[in-house]
Amino acid sequence: MMVKHETEKSRFVIEQDGKECVLDYVLKGDQVNFTHTYVPFALRGKGLAEELVGSGLRWANENSLNIKASCWYVKKFL
Repeated sequence: MMVKHETEKSRFVIEQDGKECVLDYVLKGDQVNFTHTYVPFALRGKGLAEELVGSGLRWANENSLNIKASCWYVKKFL
């Protein structure tokens, strides 16, 4: 499964079956706040949200960003 980082939209995306799964974030200086995770109902239970969060956290760590999560789902991984 391919996670795309759309920096211009501040989000990570997985496209599957014509639908988008999304992890949104806000970047301010050296802090990233993961604000929202969404997986369409028909695609839930397949590990897509976890894949998005993993990609987002790897990116944040690789770029030495301070991680904040206002999204309850992302908080589970911190």
